[in-house]
Amino acid sequence: MSEGLEGQCSCGSVRYRLTSAPMIVHCCHCSWCQRETGSAFVINAVIERDRLILSGAEPELVMTPSASGKGQEIARCAACRVALWSHYPTAGRRSAFVRVGTLAAPDSLPPDVHIYTSTRQRWFELAAGARAFEGFYNPAEVWSPEQRARWQAMMAAELPA
Repeated sequence: MSEGLEGQCSCGSVRYRLTSAPMIVHCCHCSWCQRETGSAFVINAVIERDRLILSGAEPELVMTPSASGKGQEIARCAACRVALWSHYPTAGRRSAFVRVGTLAAPDSLPPDVHIYTSTRQRWFELAAGARAFEGFYNPAEVWSPEQRARWQAMMAAELPA
């Protein structure tokens, strides 16, 4: 698998590899992601959790609040505290929203869509032709049949512990 799909925390204790391309890559501009990352947005690669292979230390799973009120579970390195991926209530631990910035080659996964642009930083200009949504989007209108089939197969799988 490409080195571009390998990642780690800052100290190198937690290392991972994605065994396939993600289903989709979101650039989220919501105010919650801005606050949690201390940045203007977060870029998350959405992938089945069983396609994320760990090596090294196990991350610590930390429950944090979210705009939905349902929270999100963030996988962080116990040593350097870097956020590596999140689990959201919709799919639980079946999916991982991998922080693209933790990849060895983050430029290998540019965003497919920009979401929650209604709260984006006004100084950030979206590229001409970028797929952008003021909030979330309807996956049936955005995802390919293959992407939707992967999501459905993942959701049909047993929820891991």
